[in-house]
Amino acid sequence: MSKFQSNNLKLSALALAILLGLTACDGDDGRDGATGPAGPAGEAGADGQDGADGQDGANGQDGADGQSGDRGVMQPAGLVRLATVPTGAEVTGAFITEDGDLFFNFQHPDDVNDEADAEGKVHNRGGMGVVEGVNINKIPKNAISTPIPISDAEKETVQVAYGEYKIIAQYGDDFDGNLPNGLGKVVGANGVQEPGSVAEGWPDYNGFISTGANEGYLFTNWEYFPGGMSRVKLEKNAQTGKWTIDNTDVSMLDFGLYGTVANCFGSVTPWNTPLTSEEWGNNGDASYSWNDPSDTGNASREELAKFINAGATNAEEATIFPNTYRYHYIVEITDPAGIATPVKRYALGRFEHENAVVMPDQRTVYLSQDSTDGVFYKFVADAAGDLSSGTLYAAKLTQDAGSTEPAVTGFDISWIELASGNQDEIEGWIADFDGVDTSDYVDGRSNYLTDADAIAWAAGAANYGAADTQSADAVSAGYEGAETYPSTVTAGQAMDNRIAFLESRKAARAKGATAEWRKFEGININTNRAQTLVEDGDPATTAYVYFAISDIDRGMIDGEGDIQLSARVKDCGGVYRMPLGDDYDVNRIEPVLMGAAERNVEGIEECDANGLSQPDNVVVMEDGRILIGEDGGQANNTLWMYDPSVND
Repeated sequence: MSKFQSNNLKLSALALAILLGLTACDGDDGRDGATGPAGPAGEAGADGQDGADGQDGANGQDGADGQSGDRGVMQPAGLVRLATVPTGAEVTGAFITEDGDLFFNFQHPDDVNDEADAEGKVHNRGGMGVVEGVNINKIPKNAISTPIPISDAEKETVQVAYGEYKIIAQYGDDFDGNLPNGLGKVVGANGVQEPGSVAEGWPDYNGFISTGANEGYLFTNWEYFPGGMSRVKLEKNAQTGKWTIDNTDVSMLDFGLYGTVANCFGSVTPWNTPLTSEEWGNNGDASYSWNDPSDTGNASREELAKFINAGATNAEEATIFPNTYRYHYIVEITDPAGIATPVKRYALGRFEHENAVVMPDQRTVYLSQDSTDGVFYKFVADAAGDLSSGTLYAAKLTQDAGSTEPAVTGFDISWIELASGNQDEIEGWIADFDGVDTSDYVDGRSNYLTDADAIAWAAGAANYGAADTQSADAVSAGYEGAETYPSTVTAGQAMDNRIAFLESRKAARAKGATAEWRKFEGININTNRAQTLVEDGDPATTAYVYFAISDIDRGMIDGEGDIQLSARVKDCGGVYRMPLGDDYDVNRIEPVLMGAAERNVEGIEECDANGLSQPDNVVVMEDGRILIGEDGGQANNTLWMYDPSVND
């Protein structure tokens, strides 16, 4: 924060300086005698020397510097700094068990951190941890904050306001040799893969699956490419509240031949299965470039090729070329306490998933797209507890009239139906693209689904267009290049709904949904609280779905389209909520808490340390308070606790 200096006035008693001005004498008179004519005047004598200056009075002593004042906004009412993570790390994986145990991780800390915690552990590798000695649901309403770290010990280790943080495990741990390749490390056809610089470790989502009183499995995402998920058995001493890990029951899950990519946040379903999300690592809307042989800098494509093909060092050498449509889904871990088998749930759409949250009806699912110009989705399953088939929807927003201030501007939601689909049907559509590789690439054309295909589908065309015929509708809509030509794979075939599930954003955009969100992050509820409040029938009570927006930027502040907010908050982000109505539907978005962008003493824009800085994920507590994890630019990111009722 900026430093303001206050100086006392200098007090001095100034002595008078006496200056002696000496005048010159006239010349001497002549001798007495007869009076003659007057002689000429004598020359003026030399001036006398000036007298010495008087001494200045003594200066008063400078006053002491004033203390640094807080820069920017004060910490908002109801906001508590519950924990901070080590330098270089972001807060990930916040999860609260039914007994009030709080798990959270520190992702990719600086590898130069060398301070040790009370147990002698150095926080320079990504770690999974738990807060011991406190039921997080019983923290008082008038909670205190842990301070902003100052000392090296505070900056380089996890600090908590309540209880004690205990590291359960860190990236690379082998648990007495029972996990020889190391925690967080992914093994493919070429053995252990460590693409890029991931030595610090990237643990993200945590989900705890109870197997009995004070025991269960902790599932943790490892966010890179190829992606991964670990499962470790934990037990808690009921008397001391201390957790221990069973070193003989630790594993990295097997995601099969094709693997997974960038496992980000997640949730646990009402039927107690973890959901993990495939986020980044694809080419976004530019699927046409996925098989471009000149795109050798596509690290995720190259690493996935090595994961699938033994002996391959890049995609060009791969016998099985990675099919981009086999990635970027919600993955359910079935039988989590048993065989723990990952199943990709294709019907929930393909895009950059941050996470999905299932409502207590076990059918309605809300999904966030962590991307630029992203979409907000809803899925309704055909049967309760079964995510293999259902209908996918996309949100169309209407902003409050005459309002652009992020702190007060809300949106009404109308839902646009995209399509219905099931696991087997979509799997067949995905397989149609398995044979595509770099040899099929033609500059300016696409072997994958394009916006031209999406526009034809949305318009109800009977067939896909010809691959060599440019779509006039796509050109008039403003698309260029390969996006204006239909896919070579589907060209001329009867139209189907595959684009809704393989290119969900293209489909949503073509149907008129709002595709302007910037980094739509974690979305969550407290299942028990939501079910109680929705089903009790009391109109005075409301349950909410909460979500975080890391950056209120790009399409959200460009003055165009459905979202037209001011740039006041910008990269600091904020948290929104949606009231749950009948059948767990939502039709309204309202702001809850915003960060504050400002300029530091060097004139560089940053986020105030006493407010939000790029909130990443949100967890809802039993009493309605929320936990907010940061992925921002602060020296030490924060896990906040906020009480929304202070502003209700």
